[in-house]
Amino acid sequence: MAKPDDSSLTPAQLRAVEERVVSLLNRSEAWGRVPTPLEDILAAAKLRVESKSLKEADGFLAFLKSKSIAAASMAMDTLKAATSAFGKILGICDSADHAIYIDDTVNGSKQTFLTLHETGHHEMPHQRRLFRFFEDNDKSLEPDVAELFEREANNFARHALFQGDGYAKMAADHDLEKGMAAIKKLGPKFGASIYASAREFARTNYRACLVVVLNPSEYAFGVGLRAEVRRIEASALFKAQFPLPQATHITPDHPLGSLLPSPKQRVVKPRSVVLEDFNGARQECVAEAFNTTHNTIILLYPTKALTKTTVILPPGFKQAVNF
Repeated sequence: MAKPDDSSLTPAQLRAVEERVVSLLNRSEAWGRVPTPLEDILAAAKLRVESKSLKEADGFLAFLKSKSIAAASMAMDTLKAATSAFGKILGICDSADHAIYIDDTVNGSKQTFLTLHETGHHEMPHQRRLFRFFEDNDKSLEPDVAELFEREANNFARHALFQGDGYAKMAADHDLEKGMAAIKKLGPKFGASIYASAREFARTNYRACLVVVLNPSEYAFGVGLRAEVRRIEASALFKAQFPLPQATHITPDHPLGSLLPSPKQRVVKPRSVVLEDFNGARQECVAEAFNTTHNTIILLYPTKALTKTTVILPPGFKQAVNF
């Protein structure tokens, strides 16, 4: 099934996060420098990064307790809430000690995102104030508040990594027909993974497009290729025109089934997919897929509306085009 929501905020919450990102990018003079200069960001935030194995939560908390009881208390709240909502913990920020701890098994673009995520916890004033209050009063952070803090930190990392609308402006220069190539090109340019690049490409695009991220394809008995839906990102225009996919798995009989790559297949070339919009009109779309080995990225965008006089649909096709 798709992972829990990791980024939704109200417009006011998102503006508050963006303001803090702008402040930090200004202080670090990072605007226009891609990939975002992480060392300058950390220096401006007055933070340092330390690698530490976070595989064993109890062992890590024991390590924190040896340095700061308050830090351990804060970390425990974060561990409980974030583990419940988002799975394995790979990083923790100890604002009191101006330190970020990142799992030493993580490297590359994921480490960059995690570092910016933890910096976000430190840079958001209301988060620091609340953590300080709970530390001083030996109280616990409510799970829904902790989950909100995680979504705020994710958006902080995203805006810092992609320099506000810097990525979106570059993506706008690429035709959707070359969208997958743009995703693969712009990700490394900004120091991001292809997965993060694909999500940003869809969510910030001014045109109608959809990105569906799948877990690796597997063969299922009696079904054939099958892949679990991990994330769905759509542009504002796509969400205004089409219902979003609801399936938890993609199988060969799904409208996107022909885009499932075999485990060793890297690319599924563009092909036509017909979807129904909110008005019940059939619209022709183009979709392609790329297998990163960690997940499959599907990019889909509409091309033109189809009329009953221009297309003859086989019996039962209407059901097949619904997500």
